[in-house]
Amino acid sequence: MKKCFDASKYLKVQKKKIEKRIKMFDKLYLEFGGKLIDDQHAARTLPGFLPDLKIKLLQEFKDDAEIILCINADAIEHAKIRADHMISYETEILRLIEFLRARDLYVSSVVITMFKGQKKAEDFARKLKDYKIKTYFHTFTKGYPTDVATIVSDEGYGANPYIETTRPLVVVSAPGPCSGKLATSLSQLYHEYKKGVNAGYAKFETFPVWSLPLNHPVNVAYEAATADLGDINMIDHFHLDHYGEQVVNYNRDLDIFPVLKEILHRITGRDIYYSPTDMGVNVIGECITDDKAIQRAAKDEIIRRYYRALADLKKGLVGPEVPERIKLLMNKLGIDESERTVVSHAFDKLKSSGHPSACIKVGKRYVTGRRTDYLSPVSSTILNALKTITRIPDSVDLIAPTVLTPILDIKNRISNFKANYLDLSEVLIALSICSTTNPVAKKALETLPKLANTELHSTHMLSDNEMITLTNLGINATYTPDLDID
Repeated sequence: MKKCFDASKYLKVQKKKIEKRIKMFDKLYLEFGGKLIDDQHAARTLPGFLPDLKIKLLQEFKDDAEIILCINADAIEHAKIRADHMISYETEILRLIEFLRARDLYVSSVVITMFKGQKKAEDFARKLKDYKIKTYFHTFTKGYPTDVATIVSDEGYGANPYIETTRPLVVVSAPGPCSGKLATSLSQLYHEYKKGVNAGYAKFETFPVWSLPLNHPVNVAYEAATADLGDINMIDHFHLDHYGEQVVNYNRDLDIFPVLKEILHRITGRDIYYSPTDMGVNVIGECITDDKAIQRAAKDEIIRRYYRALADLKKGLVGPEVPERIKLLMNKLGIDESERTVVSHAFDKLKSSGHPSACIKVGKRYVTGRRTDYLSPVSSTILNALKTITRIPDSVDLIAPTVLTPILDIKNRISNFKANYLDLSEVLIALSICSTTNPVAKKALETLPKLANTELHSTHMLSDNEMITLTNLGINATYTPDLDID
């Protein structure tokens, strides 16, 4: 995929934008929306945007910034899962702490929000002691969202403990939506002003991109990505009324802005922002270098989201309204599933082989594979792709059956069900073992990074483990959920 987003420029102009906002206050609470790390949606929609670009940005402020992580107590209680890595929100908090610390970024505390005595939340707080992280419990804000007088009082925000912070930039982030970032930020503002500190609030959201048109594919892709949340892009009428400028925001920010504006006025004694867009600091739109290519990438992402929504519907994770809504977005842009060309090639392989199949596009070539006596459809397809890139003849086995047979045997011994094949992660481990003695296998394994940013589709449902492996390899994978692997 051609790069059409300038990441170097983004770091420079984004840093200046945040620095300018920091200078408005003695301390700035910056709410970080979206994924702090592994932002694959941004990387797919804006080719050139690195999945961990936000971390590189924060490292520009590492001496002046500290990070507060928020997690909803109910998310802990019900073991809410981050779907892209299939890990719980509490595990993601621990992963974030370790990841950020390894990059010399200061995580000062974790806030467990919406706390009402949940035992698992208390257990998690004890676990955080092993990480030497201060933990705070915040409850539901009394009076929210209608009674602003109560919200901005000792009964409302004042009922929450003050989170000790020491640096001029406080980044408030979370493992996912509905984690309480806004409430935590505003509660801190209330306490800061009681202490005589001129603190401020701002919002860092990657999407929607305020400076792009309402129906630009990048913004529509955001709607597709949040179809389960019901987010809808809209013209920021507050901004239009005050500045006469048409910009884009989304329904939840627009709905809450009148209340938020009044809350900020009561805390600070003045109006700082006149629209939701005013609160934002993102400069994504300034760093797009090829709008035509960006539009194509965003359309491709919408189609991928449609297939993933169909898969989630099959698993019972979402209702039928989610894929239906994405389909409507596709209709609005005049795109359909046929534009994902790996799908038809995968089904052609299914018809010719009679076995579950997959297809990956490598450069301009479509490489297919099918389920074998040892390999899942995806495993055989990836091995075939590595052969194609390295020009290894198709007749050459990268992994001998004598290696695969004992692995499959031990898998069946320790599993509760009989496995008919090895999945992708198991096959890659086998390939890495073979690479120590087989130079052909070593050559193929060294080629694995070249599969990043390729497109893959399977005719049959993939396991969560294979989807995670494909995601970690940077492969944009989808599957047809109507057929299970037999």
